[in-house]
Amino acid sequence: MTTYPHLPRLCISDNQRFLVTEDGHPFFWLADTAWELLHQLNREDTEYYLHIRAVQGFNVIQTVALAELDGLRTPNAYGRLPLLNDNSGLPDPLRPDLTGEYSYWQHVDEMIRLSASLGMYTALLPTWGDKFHKMWGKGPEIFTPNNAFEYGKWLGERYRETDSLIWVLGGDRPLQTRRHFEIIRQMALGIREGDGGRHLMTFHPKGGVSSSLYVHEEEWLDLNMVQSSHGAGVRDNYRLIQQDYHLRPIKPTLDAEPCYEDIPIDFEPENGYFDEVDIRQAAYYAVFSGAAGHTYGHHSVWALADGLYSSVAMDQPGAFFIMSWQDALQRPGARQMQHLRHLMESVDHTTGQPAQELLQDPLTGANTPVATRGKNYIFIYCPQGLYVKVRLGELPGTELTASWYCPRTGQHTGQLRIPNTGTRRFTAPSSGRGRDWVLCLYSGSKE
Repeated sequence: MTTYPHLPRLCISDNQRFLVTEDGHPFFWLADTAWELLHQLNREDTEYYLHIRAVQGFNVIQTVALAELDGLRTPNAYGRLPLLNDNSGLPDPLRPDLTGEYSYWQHVDEMIRLSASLGMYTALLPTWGDKFHKMWGKGPEIFTPNNAFEYGKWLGERYRETDSLIWVLGGDRPLQTRRHFEIIRQMALGIREGDGGRHLMTFHPKGGVSSSLYVHEEEWLDLNMVQSSHGAGVRDNYRLIQQDYHLRPIKPTLDAEPCYEDIPIDFEPENGYFDEVDIRQAAYYAVFSGAAGHTYGHHSVWALADGLYSSVAMDQPGAFFIMSWQDALQRPGARQMQHLRHLMESVDHTTGQPAQELLQDPLTGANTPVATRGKNYIFIYCPQGLYVKVRLGELPGTELTASWYCPRTGQHTGQLRIPNTGTRRFTAPSSGRGRDWVLCLYSGSKE
């Protein structure tokens, strides 16, 4: 069994809204989506990928043990499969393949170790959803409630002492039948028995909903995940986050799959592609609406595409994937996510809460601003710049420091001192698509 570098386990904050380390330090989740990482890349390429993401400020990697793209029958980069077959010829969750030199699961171990060595946690899906609810994709369906429990228990025992792990059940499929619910429940209970409840657990839902739709009241669910997904229209993922925020019992929530950078809008290249503007808007909308962090994704990175292809089959040239994963690592949206993390870590974000009530006559539609406030700050995201009118007097003190924060560069501009009273209109330094800004108001001075 691999020995992992130490990262403190993640826990839920006292107010049940955010994540903290077991030693009490706030943790702002900033994840990258690499669903096919364990299935597609060798050790050297994995190390390269992880190094880039660590430098860019990511601290969580979302990936899958039994991968989406025919992960049960197409070997990994070393020719290894995760499971042995049973007598019927189907892969058997109760028979993990640990044979041979550098098995599939040893490669999983190595990825988790490398990630932790670079200061990043692994959010691990035990399986993609097509392995229990095919609906679309490759499958095959191999899980029952009984073997889901045993498979979960095996995983829990294997990674019991791996502090840098978060469990993510589900995998982009709805829970439509009692059987689906029971498979997920039993897998969760198996993991809990195996790991002694040492790791946080969540659920990755189908597109357009939150895990709260299915499993919010389940005791095993520690935090919710939204998949706001890749549909056309104005980014309004703040609605899903706000819905989760008002649920009881209180649990943290975050958007774990918003629109990916460079994915075709509505999955159709004819519609064009989401860009860094859409990426930033989804991220700031989610976090300022009460999310405990955010997940970024790039279309070529989640699938580890090595070029231009017409579909996820990656067997014909086309415009569905428009670059290699190596080129995709340096796309602007990925590089700009660290500015959100830096902004939230510059304050005690665990005191934050949605604060739309501070906005007077806010703009609507694509211009909708979203506000959050903590014990000594107010942040307001303005997606097209323009202006925002704010009711002051909610923060302590007679004066505030105001500035505009640029989500593209991570720089503050236009700092000034203002009275902490009345209603004031603030006009952004610039306006238009791609000219988004964050109005920052602080009690006292902000260096």
